[in-house]
Amino acid sequence: MGQKKDAPLRSDAQRNRERILEVAVAELTLRPDVPLSVIARKACVGQGTFYRNFPHRESLVLEIYRHEMRQVADAVPQLLEQLAPDQALRSWMDRLAEFAMTKAGLADAIRLATSTPGGPQKPSPTPLAEAAGLLLRAAEEAGTIRPGVTADDFILAIAGLWQLNPHEDWRSPAERLLNLVMDGLRAGAPRP
Repeated sequence: MGQKKDAPLRSDAQRNRERILEVAVAELTLRPDVPLSVIARKACVGQGTFYRNFPHRESLVLEIYRHEMRQVADAVPQLLEQLAPDQALRSWMDRLAEFAMTKAGLADAIRLATSTPGGPQKPSPTPLAEAAGLLLRAAEEAGTIRPGVTADDFILAIAGLWQLNPHEDWRSPAERLLNLVMDGLRAGAPRP
């Protein structure tokens, strides 16, 4: 008897899936072309279990990407609870830089998975754009950034992060870039 497509996973099946994702994040971050059999073995699941959850490399890589992006985006409400909106925005920018640099191998895996003809499209940065939009609106309403900055404007402004080499000292250039972006966002703010 087969499981319905939208039925919740049994707890052991959910644990297997989570373990596969956890191992895959670590392995793909280190080596974008790691064989799926290595991920299955390190996750302590059989090939059948692995392929039932992720029928092909692309499905695994895209699920990881969505999960990791959601983790960064989900930090926003807590930051807004703990900090002033402009400080929450700047703190979130640091988290985004950390994500971009520590998951550089994952970005390579995504490029490999989405570059094959007829393969899946690269996923959009929608969760990050939504999170940025929430932070920008909060800071604009607080009067601490210039009015009218969109999430798209913000994503373009920080795009330099993805030009940094994660294997070198990326923290100093990232901090300079993000401070420059914040200075630009604060310029023209109604309140100092």
